[in-house]
Amino acid sequence: MHKRYLDCSASELLSISKSDLLDALRASEGRIVVSETIGAVQPLLHSVTNAELAASQGADLLLLNMFDVDNPVIHGMPDGTEPANIIHTLRYLTGRVIGVNLEAVDPALQQEHREFWSIREGRLATAENAHKLVTMGAKFLVLTGNPGNRITNRAITSSLRAIHAAIGEKAVLIAGKMHAAGVLSEGGESILTQEDIAEFRASGADIIVLPAPGTVPGITLEYARELITSAHQSGAMTMTAIGTSQEGASIETIRHIALMCKMVGADLHHLGDTGYVGMALPENIFAYSVAIRGVRHTYARMARSVNR
Repeated sequence: MHKRYLDCSASELLSISKSDLLDALRASEGRIVVSETIGAVQPLLHSVTNAELAASQGADLLLLNMFDVDNPVIHGMPDGTEPANIIHTLRYLTGRVIGVNLEAVDPALQQEHREFWSIREGRLATAENAHKLVTMGAKFLVLTGNPGNRITNRAITSSLRAIHAAIGEKAVLIAGKMHAAGVLSEGGESILTQEDIAEFRASGADIIVLPAPGTVPGITLEYARELITSAHQSGAMTMTAIGTSQEGASIETIRHIALMCKMVGADLHHLGDTGYVGMALPENIFAYSVAIRGVRHTYARMARSVNR
């Protein structure tokens, strides 16, 4: 298939191969919106999943966070949805490609904590969990970390190698960090280096994640541009991420971040899951989409029937 993701319908995305998906994303020239949502919390609209709400505002890809493969839960799904079919069903309801976060916890730094974000076995970046997710219908996996869970770039590289060996041809692999993820030595400008990008790429990453300019201290336009240029030279695409709750900032702030991400060369644009908790503010997903591609492509994504 030689078509931009921008123009793809639900039926085309249903069985799209990994190579065709990467080509479709690349052909869209930096106009792809990725919305991260949490299914394990009460959705904003009670009986409608956060993923469906994000899709309705123009999101192209839906990324599930806090998704436990051993205990799959997405609140707001139709009654009677079988846990094993939950991602397939969500894909049917939204007409979108679905991905899942996996967390590469560094064993040397792992510690127990009882906060909302605390790690579970079914969320770890292991080959076994990756295989389960591909079977369940995930088309892309993001190796990254939630707050406080001690995710290091070294651990991401190690997990990436194992997962690429197991399912590398079956799912798009995305790797990187949106914030320090509990490792202060990898904060600010140290969150991601050109050396890290080379390691991720050599270990099987198709797309590199980095913080959007203006979201993490020290991630300037210039620094983000250097990282993205390095990633592109290696043959990888990039995804800028808003992982600092600024997905709940003002629309003016979101538009500014969106245009900065375009300037630095982002291929995919990620908005995080905690406008409150569960997803970005719906109006910010819409505003971000309009900022990077105008109303024509935004309305087309919103209006295109999932039955096409």
